[in-house]
Amino acid sequence: MLTFLYTTWDPSTGIHLGPITLHYYSLMFILAFGLGYMLMTKIYKIDGVNVKYVEPLFTWTLIGTIFGARIGHVIFYQPELFQQDFWSVFLPIRTKPQLEFTGFSGLASHGATIALIFTTLYYAYKIIHKNPFWVYDRIGIPVALGGAFVRIGNFFNSEIIGKPAPENSPFAVLFPQQSSEYGAIVPRYPTQLFEAGGYFLLFILLWILYRYTNKKYQQGWLFGVFFILLWAIRFFVEFLKEPQGDEFIQFAGLNTGQVLSIPFMIAGFVIMLTSKKRMITVEENSKPD
Repeated sequence: MLTFLYTTWDPSTGIHLGPITLHYYSLMFILAFGLGYMLMTKIYKIDGVNVKYVEPLFTWTLIGTIFGARIGHVIFYQPELFQQDFWSVFLPIRTKPQLEFTGFSGLASHGATIALIFTTLYYAYKIIHKNPFWVYDRIGIPVALGGAFVRIGNFFNSEIIGKPAPENSPFAVLFPQQSSEYGAIVPRYPTQLFEAGGYFLLFILLWILYRYTNKKYQQGWLFGVFFILLWAIRFFVEFLKEPQGDEFIQFAGLNTGQVLSIPFMIAGFVIMLTSKKRMITVEENSKPD
C-alpha cells in the first residue's frame, strides 16, 4: 500500500511591521510591476528608443491590469456581484454586510489581457506613435515574468489551488489556509507553481528570441508566440485546477478558463502567421513613427 507523502504549506500571512502587514501577494504584485518597469527600460535602451516613453506605458499597463482583471473576474466568475455589492466591483472595498477595505481581490487574467490590448492601443497611437504590434512584442516579455510572480503570490495565499492529488503523486501539497470554497483540506496539486514555472520558461524563451534573433523586426511574431504559449500553459494547467467561483462558461467538458483561452491562442496563430506583412528595418525600429 502506498503511503501518502505530501508537503504542508502553511506560511505567515505576510511581513509584519508593527500594526502594518505587507501581504505576500501584494509584494509579488509590486515586484512584478517593478521588474517589468526595469525590463522595459532596458528593452527601450536596446532598441534605441527614448526611455521617457516607459513611464506612460507603465501607468497605462497598471490601470489596464488592475481594472481589467477585476471587472473580468466579476463578469466571468462572479456576475452576481453587480447586484449584490455593486461598488465592490470597481473599488477595493466591501460594503456588505459592512463597509470594509479589502484591496483588489478576485482578479482574472483574461480580463486583464483584454483591457491591456486597449490601453496599449491608446499608448501606441497617441503616445509613442508606433505600430501597436511593436509594443505588444515587447510588453509580452515582462508580462510573462510578472504572471509568474502573481501566481507565486497566489501560492502564498493558498488560492487557485489544484484538485486533490493521488497518493502516488510527488507533487502533493497540503494547504491548511485554503478557503472553504475548495472543500476538504486534503493534499492537492500546487497548480500555482505549475503555472508560474511555465510563465518563467516563457519569459526566458521570449527574451532569447528578442535578444538573439531578428524576430523583433517582424512585428507581431513575438506577440503571437507569447499569446499561443501563455494561453496554452493556462489551458493545460486548468485540467488540474479547482473551479474558480461559478463556472459562467462551459463547453465540451472545458471550464471557463479553458474556453476563454482558446480564442486568445487562435488570435496568436493569426497574428504570428501575418507578421511578415509588418516587417520593419533597424532604423524604423529605433524611432517613434
